Amino acid sequence: MTPSGDDYLATVTATMRRVAESQREAVGRAADLIAAAIRADGVVHAFGTGHSEALAMEIAGRAGGLVPTNRIALRDLVLRGGESPDLLGPLLERDPSVAHRLYALAPVRPQDVFVLASNSGVNGAMVEFAALVRERGHGLVAITSAEHSGRMTSRHPSGRRLADFADVVLDNGAPYGDATLPLPGGGAVGAVSSITAALLAQQITVEVVARLLAAGERPPVYLSANIAGGDAHNDALEARYAGRIRRGS
Repeated sequence: MTPSGDDYLATVTATMRRVAESQREAVGRAADLIAAAIRADGVVHAFGTGHSEALAMEIAGRAGGLVPTNRIALRDLVLRGGESPDLLGPLLERDPSVAHRLYALAPVRPQDVFVLASNSGVNGAMVEFAALVRERGHGLVAITSAEHSGRMTSRHPSGRRLADFADVVLDNGAPYGDATLPLPGGGAVGAVSSITAALLAQQITVEVVARLLAAGERPPVYLSANIAGGDAHNDALEARYAGRIRRGS
């Protein structure tokens, strides 16, 4: 059977509803962790590799999102760490050694919290980064695919996965291999992990804002830079976290 756009719409809609319902309690716990960090003058550091970098972009520097957010990316090794661009490539995310360099390049303080995203949850750089975050005593929220990660062998020397180190684990609901619609003769099309991860990121953000409002605080939230007054609003809020946050690399 040939897949269609309507088939994908039905599948992704059902998946989003399932994720929203099944992860409601975990979203609340993630929001509790992040709200507490922000109230303690902490920053949310978001890190994802491959297509999971989209999750970090959804968390950090997003219109309607929280201002005290910082995006970490593998290319920070080149842009901020002086490494050769030749270092970058599709296999870099499997190298555990880069995690310590990335952490050292990030403007981290003890009260900061981390959101790490990896659909597979098994690549060496991400697992080592999670282990380091946990070792340093930071709160850690992981967004991953429970099904995919559970069927993979870890690429980290410890044999552990991203989820093993997290205070809160959110399942993005993606199937093994991410794509959802089978193709004649094998394979599949229609990946969902980026969409469901974005849903979870936005749900967490909304719940964090709700908690700050309930505490009588004005949430530090970005306006779009493409509306009147947006730049001035954002610049004033960003000044509170000077040297600690980056909208992107």
